[in-house]
Amino acid sequence: MTTEERRRPDARPRAFEEVLARIEERITADGLTVGDRLPGERQLAEQLGVGRSSVREALRVLETLGVVASQAGRGPDAGAVLTSRPGNALTDLLRLHLGLATLSMREVIDTRLMIEQWAAARAAAAPPPAASTPAASTPAASAHTATARMAEAIAAMDAAGDPAEFVEHDIAFHLALAEAAGNRLITAVMRALRDALRRYAVDAVVRLGDTGGLQDDHRRIHRAIEDGDAGAAAAAVAEHLARAYPESGRDS
Repeated sequence: MTTEERRRPDARPRAFEEVLARIEERITADGLTVGDRLPGERQLAEQLGVGRSSVREALRVLETLGVVASQAGRGPDAGAVLTSRPGNALTDLLRLHLGLATLSMREVIDTRLMIEQWAAARAAAAPPPAASTPAASTPAASAHTATARMAEAIAAMDAAGDPAEFVEHDIAFHLALAEAAGNRLITAVMRALRDALRRYAVDAVVRLGDTGGLQDDHRRIHRAIEDGDAGAAAAAVAEHLARAYPESGRDS
């Protein structure tokens, strides 16, 4: 496939990319978990109706991303072993892309603003879980669990001894906020963004000196979600990012 073809919106994916997508679909559809074994290379090729070279290339990509580990052998011992869920691989791929891309701080903060405002409003609108509902078994229960983790992160930030430790718990807070919305893709994007920008977050905390204002923002976001006030939750997110990154209002 030429560079020109790759740029076309209607360009067909390469064979191994189609196989990669179908393997990931099989992992999800079959309910495979860490430690489970994928079918052997020949069996996968027959099941998917493709050549073994395409299967081999797709498995190499999954191995590079940490989704599978290759296992030599025949019969029941053949096939790659699943080492992590595809969602983790997506985060790694996004993190790599963000690390290589030339993005301005404003672009990054605008993206975080869109994600976190939506997530905060969505979490605030989630109905409270029924008392008999097992943890994380429904979107409402999952959101409730995530907001509990937000509260734990706030307490941990209060006890942090230095900017780097504060940022570690700050990352946990914002990831829990994304998870509270109940959208796995949003969570993967947010995790990649936060990991790629860890150094900038530490710099922001050092520059501010006093983390009291940031903690006030965190508590307002959490309280608005707990109160079911979507508008207040979204507004609190905007105020928080403006405080942490005032320079994002102009291009650097």
